[in-house]
Amino acid sequence: MNNTSTVITLLGSSGGVAKSILSILNKSAVDKKDPLHPLIQNSTLHLIDNKQKDISYYQNLFPNLSTKCVIHQFDLQDTDHFTQHLSRTQTSIVIDVSWADTVAMLACCNQLGVKYVNSALECAMVDENEELYEGFPLIERIRYFEAYKNQFLNTTAIIGSGMNPGVVQWMAIELLTKSSEPPLGCYIVEHDTSFYKNPQYAKPGVIYTTWAPECFLDEAILSYPMFMQHHTPLFLYEQVYNLEFQVTLGDKQFDGCLMPHEEVYTLGQLYNMESGFLYKVNDHTTELIRSKLDHVQQLWDHEMKVLDPLEAPLEGEDLVGVLLVYPDRERYMYNVTDNHSIYSKYKTNATYFQVACGIYSALTVLLLDSIPKGVYYVDELLLKTNNQYGQYLQYYMPTFITGENNQTDGLLLQRMKKINKPQP
Repeated sequence: MNNTSTVITLLGSSGGVAKSILSILNKSAVDKKDPLHPLIQNSTLHLIDNKQKDISYYQNLFPNLSTKCVIHQFDLQDTDHFTQHLSRTQTSIVIDVSWADTVAMLACCNQLGVKYVNSALECAMVDENEELYEGFPLIERIRYFEAYKNQFLNTTAIIGSGMNPGVVQWMAIELLTKSSEPPLGCYIVEHDTSFYKNPQYAKPGVIYTTWAPECFLDEAILSYPMFMQHHTPLFLYEQVYNLEFQVTLGDKQFDGCLMPHEEVYTLGQLYNMESGFLYKVNDHTTELIRSKLDHVQQLWDHEMKVLDPLEAPLEGEDLVGVLLVYPDRERYMYNVTDNHSIYSKYKTNATYFQVACGIYSALTVLLLDSIPKGVYYVDELLLKTNNQYGQYLQYYMPTFITGENNQTDGLLLQRMKKINKPQP
């Protein structure tokens, strides 16, 4: 890496996650205490999207980066063009928050020795053949990715470092290393109450989410509920929204749906414990999906919208954490980010900000820490390398709540409730 200039290429720069990352880097550019300040102060940011926004969008939202940004518009499926871009700009590191194929982007970076970080796995083969992989899109993406993962030895890459996957693996390992007793289960838990401050702004029949609605529906209606047991992915032959699982975090309690997620797989591979992801979103979208359980495919034809505080004020918060289950007790750790305070500082919603904190942590590790070449999930990075991931994370996400329940709701099948009884 050139010591006098850091060249960052950001893929998917017009999207919500990118806006949140740029908002953090906009602070980094002027905050002398920020670990990345010296590098961002003297950096160039190449912003790529196949539907690029005008440069004024970036200049208005991120004034401290305005002289550092160069915009490009092209399709990342053109990997020759992308490789030429990396070479011509002498890119140091790629931040990928696009929908481009992860393996294809990694191959380009590996060819030139460029570092790489993303927030989730993307696979064009699965996306283009949805009907072949219906019910199992995530595990097929993982299977495809892992066939190539160990072949990339000329890059240093961190895969899936958003909030979940990403920060939640750091939380899980923080809890796991503070007790010698192995847990029976480890559940990633999320309760997102974000919605319009004025509920009349919401339209009936519209799917509202705090991140890409198509990706949410991929988990919520295209997939079977997945969990890990004995290092093995298992699936329930049920619709995701036909089941609920109780979650208790001290005085907080909610019922979440069991959805497939990358961190469930990676943690379940590393540790011999049951793992799963339990997720509850706003009541409007939850009730809409449940009203269509008999014709769930119709939901793809509904209007979909990201809850964007630039369009209308939001209330509520996003709670994301980890729950460890033992025979007679539970331990937990979580972060709560509220929309009001995040919008006032970063002009984004709580969910996107949390994802951006995970990206920032991995970006800082790759730029400041000495990490051996190879491709790492966040949990692998934490267990196999010397890094300051948690320290960097807490610069922008300082507050984590930890506690213990003196009883347990048990493993997944013990806490499971069916919403609709099957008709005879």
